[in-house]
Amino acid sequence: MAGHTQNEITIAAPVDLVWDMTNDVANWPRLFSEYASVEILSREGNKTTFRLTMHPDDNGTVWSWVSERETHRDTLSVDARRVETGPFAYMNIRWQYQKVAQGTRMVWTQDFEMKPDAPVDDAWMTDNINRNSKTQMALIRDRIEKAAAEQGSAPGLTG
Repeated sequence: MAGHTQNEITIAAPVDLVWDMTNDVANWPRLFSEYASVEILSREGNKTTFRLTMHPDDNGTVWSWVSERETHRDTLSVDARRVETGPFAYMNIRWQYQKVAQGTRMVWTQDFEMKPDAPVDDAWMTDNINRNSKTQMALIRDRIEKAAAEQGSAPGLTG
């Protein structure tokens, strides 16, 4: 069995701002609440390889892994995968952006499978990702909408 999640949110901000802020990997610790740090390991064209480190979980465990992201500005999409998979057999992520009347629709799709010896199964991780994605997307929306208001930009003005 494999896990699959898809979550989306509409952000009242121009697609260019949403794209720029969400693809600024070096700034993710200020955009997401779950990441303590990010280390950019390499950049090659539109591909970035980086290490993410989370804040300690409830048990004091600090999770860290290496991922790579490849941005496709022409199709408003991003493909990512974990290079260091940890408890996952694989983890593939696709972000898609769409300009809509209310601003920008952002969709996160994750396909994964847990290793047989992982501490949780695919169903548990699916629920966890769905719950956490909603939390992080709402936080990101609020931060981007605040930035848009500070810049005086509104949906449809740019992008």
